[in-house]
Amino acid sequence: MNFDAYADNLTMGIVGTGVMGRGIAQIAARAGVRVLMFDAKPGAALEALASIRRTLLELAGKGKLSSVDAQAALGLICVVESLRSLSPCGIVVEAIVERLDAKHQLLSELEKVVSDTCILATNTSSLSVTEIASACGLPGRVAGFHFFNPVPLMKLTEVIAGLMTDPRVVAGLIALAARLGHTPVSAKDTPGFIVNHAGRGYVTEALRILGEGIAEHQDVDRIMRQAAGFRMGPFELLDLTALDVSHPAMEAIYNQYYQEPRLRPSPIARQRLMAGLLGRKTNRGFYAYPDSVREEIAEEPVPAARPVSVWVSPERPDAHAALSELIAGLGGTLDDAAVPAPESLCIVMPLGTDATTACLARGLDPKRTLALDTVCGLTVRRTLMTTPITSLEMKAAAHGLFGSDGAPVTVIRDSAGFVAQRVLAMIVNIGCDIVQQRITSPPELDRAVTLGLGYRKGPLALGDELGPANVHAILAAMYDFYGDPRYRPSPWLTRRALLGISLLTPEN
Repeated sequence: MNFDAYADNLTMGIVGTGVMGRGIAQIAARAGVRVLMFDAKPGAALEALASIRRTLLELAGKGKLSSVDAQAALGLICVVESLRSLSPCGIVVEAIVERLDAKHQLLSELEKVVSDTCILATNTSSLSVTEIASACGLPGRVAGFHFFNPVPLMKLTEVIAGLMTDPRVVAGLIALAARLGHTPVSAKDTPGFIVNHAGRGYVTEALRILGEGIAEHQDVDRIMRQAAGFRMGPFELLDLTALDVSHPAMEAIYNQYYQEPRLRPSPIARQRLMAGLLGRKTNRGFYAYPDSVREEIAEEPVPAARPVSVWVSPERPDAHAALSELIAGLGGTLDDAAVPAPESLCIVMPLGTDATTACLARGLDPKRTLALDTVCGLTVRRTLMTTPITSLEMKAAAHGLFGSDGAPVTVIRDSAGFVAQRVLAMIVNIGCDIVQQRITSPPELDRAVTLGLGYRKGPLALGDELGPANVHAILAAMYDFYGDPRYRPSPWLTRRALLGISLLTPEN
């Protein structure tokens, strides 16, 4: 077979002209590919063509595209009235409804029309490419070609090989994706592929934190956005994507992996979905959106109280030095004694353990002990954590001291792993397991996540930034505390933490 999917005279067929199909058609035509669009719904393909025309002319009007190039692209798109008209295509991309029976029927019909060398690509985001291909007489020609919405702006394409996919088909699609101006990443045929799989840690762990009553949704968002450096907090993200989209995806990946604990969804999301609290699209989700603008939830004001003195746990020398310097800079009095004075505020800085466990391990008084998270630094936002019996006076004094320079402070209830630690550790751990399963390579994982999810770094680079040994310590402590296999460290992470090497290090 000669799968010449990137030839200069390539003709691409697109079946299904909704938002994804028309987006693929637009970028293909702009790349000089002839496009034949078909939709079984009467008038849908013509409507899609009109939408593409409006978009290209608007881009030309804004100076982002020349009028000549806009017209040239439009001249390459043709609406056809039957599948038979797709016979000249070197590739057909299906972007129809996410139903296996519908895709089986379509591919069976296409095989009667196109040549044996025509690639049949599916834009599925949730179904098995191998199972889709099982309806074909030539399953080796079938591969996943997964774009992200909006296609012209999301410059990432996952190329997925089913168990029977010919390697030349994968190579052809990788070359074609690059021709279309996208970054291709290759993946094995597994639930969620790369991006939807890797994205599970961010929102599912945030939902678990909310479910345990550790912090309110707005506090989790502030911590993850400001301290951890994400563009959006997890609950802001859930409101943007809408729960009727995101929660079924969480359930689907979880069930396709036979209830893998790392991917476990939350009953909170299910309950809110049933209540119709979908997010921005319904003007009410985790946040309210009066007049389509997200509500502002005020933070707790910084108390005027200050501690008499502050004792800092010496267990982590680097963190101890940084925190001692901060306290001195804030005008606090350091208690340098081996045993804290009776009036001192006690601060612990655990990795993965809760304030109670860290406090008792040092023989401290839990009524005057709080934990401070140092993993994401101490400058942008600070997170304090109380024990169940931390006195209100010590809580106010700690909040007052650490907020005295204007840096925002979030005070949360006792939790193994704070907020940022546990969410970041889950992101890293799931990423590590993706490469452990050989779903994709380490660099392609990080490339896919930064482009597809907008994280400032990929999971493995985030793990290297935190330190593999630190991430492992956080997960091991959480696993010990909860007894939940959700938090078991990936073998990929464990070995690299033991060896003291980068998580991006491939195996020889």
